[in-house]
Amino acid sequence: MSIKSLQLAAKTVIDGFLSGVNKSTIKGPGMEFSQYRSYQPGDDLRSLDWKMFARSDRYYIRESEVETNISVRFLVDASASMNHEDAGFKKSTYAAYLTASLAYLANLQSDATGLYVFQNGSLFSLVPRQSMQHLNRLFYQLENLKPKGKFTEPIAYKEIFAGTGKRELLVFVTDFYEESDEILVLLDKLSALKHEIIVFQLIGKNELELDFSGYSTLEDLETGETIQVNATQARKIYKQKLDERLAYIKTQLLDRRIFYRLISMDQPLDLALRDFLNQRAKGF
Repeated sequence: MSIKSLQLAAKTVIDGFLSGVNKSTIKGPGMEFSQYRSYQPGDDLRSLDWKMFARSDRYYIRESEVETNISVRFLVDASASMNHEDAGFKKSTYAAYLTASLAYLANLQSDATGLYVFQNGSLFSLVPRQSMQHLNRLFYQLENLKPKGKFTEPIAYKEIFAGTGKRELLVFVTDFYEESDEILVLLDKLSALKHEIIVFQLIGKNELELDFSGYSTLEDLETGETIQVNATQARKIYKQKLDERLAYIKTQLLDRRIFYRLISMDQPLDLALRDFLNQRAKGF
């Protein structure tokens, strides 16, 4: 997967999605003049101010201001469990396409987008900005996701707090695989800032249904431990335990006023995109 293919996929998803919704709800660049800034490669050439060029012999972008602009910070879980495959498709790949599509949609609304990748106690940060060049950097990082290690709270997680002081929208894409509520602890700290938070939990259809036959070897991708199970015999109790786990996660997040959506990897992205638009409009 290349940057161009990820960008094209995101554009294709969003174009198809917007054809089925009221496009008037998608705000474009604002009309009120804000300031000039120097042209950067990747900027929309339609925003060039030719009068300024004639006076100064330099290229300037005429920026406008949209009162409803917000910063959207995308948080992506890149621990080893995101290597789980269903029908030859990894969770990390689904997460990349989902995040890229959401970021593309946010960029259409002139929102600043940032990316934070959690991996084995470290945190990659790409602070929110609004430009096509910046969006391409975000695509590049998503295209190079290589999950490893466990999900542990990164030492530098406070970088996520370095915002503008205004309310922001945080979108967390994860499979919610944790040993002892590490993800919930992080969400508690993030929600203390009173930002709007969306959590998309990814799950494989094969995880939901345990659709294996006979004896199978299951591996914990984060610890390497394996276990032999008779899937046919274990399916009933497995589904019971899974339902209890998913209900626990949903209850915990709703109690914290965090929007939660479980997404099976065999589902299209439209539902997540609608959730994003609804939550983006909430309180902004």
